Amino acid sequence: MKAKVFVTFKEGILDPQGKAVQHSLETIGFGEVLNVRQGKLFEVALDDGLTKDDAKKKVTEMAEKLLANPVMENFEVVIE
Repeated sequence: MKAKVFVTFKEGILDPQGKAVQHSLETIGFGEVLNVRQGKLFEVALDDGLTKDDAKKKVTEMAEKLLANPVMENFEVVIE
């Protein structure tokens, strides 16, 4: 079983890398791009003996404790 954790800055938090990518896209002709937000993706391989519910709980706990900074970042957990 695999889990994916998507981590992005919360709205209102400055994302300098996203702004740099947006500016670069505009520079090379993609003027229709209004905003870019950059984030992180974690792929976590899990024991297949876990139920999907248990896996989601465990990975959510991982994200809350280590993978994301809850003050500045949001996260989403997807179990595959």
